[in-house]
Amino acid sequence: MFAEVLTIGDELLTGHTVDSNSAYIAQRLTEKGYWVRRKTTVGDDVEEIKTVIREILSRKPSVLIISGGLGPTHDDVTMLAVAEALGRKLILREDCLKRIEEFYRELYEKGLIDDPKLNEARKKMAYLPEGAEPLKNTEGAAPGAYIEHEGVKIFVLPGMPREMKAMLENEVLPKLGERKFIQRKLLAEITDESKLAPILNETLKRFPVKIHSSPKGFGKYIGIILFGEDEESIEKAKKFMEEKGIRFEEGW
Repeated sequence: MFAEVLTIGDELLTGHTVDSNSAYIAQRLTEKGYWVRRKTTVGDDVEEIKTVIREILSRKPSVLIISGGLGPTHDDVTMLAVAEALGRKLILREDCLKRIEEFYRELYEKGLIDDPKLNEARKKMAYLPEGAEPLKNTEGAAPGAYIEHEGVKIFVLPGMPREMKAMLENEVLPKLGERKFIQRKLLAEITDESKLAPILNETLKRFPVKIHSSPKGFGKYIGIILFGEDEESIEKAKKFMEEKGIRFEEGW
């Protein structure tokens, strides 16, 4: 199973905001047993977002997670772009509208805003693509969305990291099942990555694992991460490399 991640926002492209969301999402998907094959970033443009979504769907990932552009301002166009990319209408969801109204009422009662009434900008966040399941936002106003489209599970999440993480943990990951992916970090006692390369290639051919190597500079160690679906596969791959003369220490 493989997955893709799409992050949206002009601020990500200009460098004003570091895209920490895609890294977090990719890490959690990997732990769930998905190969994250691509991460893509586009700006707040409906046509750009639509084009990228259609390109991603043409590759038929099991999961697509989209983050960013769900707020009340003019540049929050993600839900519209998703709906148009999938050929669906945007529908006003009364259940989402009620939750948004409650959210601003709570802020008003805490003295954080001076007007709790719904306006058009706040109401905008209650529109979801037709057939979408709302995802609860426990940290903010805008709901997310879950859509199954031609075999692809699509999740649309907020861009604010606090909101995104809460929604990912509470709403998204439970829908992806209990499959786990094991990672094991090792330090290979070898000074030159080019000497390690043929051993890694042979290991990959023999065992159902993936391997990431990270040079620590020309010195004593090269960092290795073994990825696999079970401990047995990882242990066999490690033992094979040891038989080829590589000594390991646990951890980085």
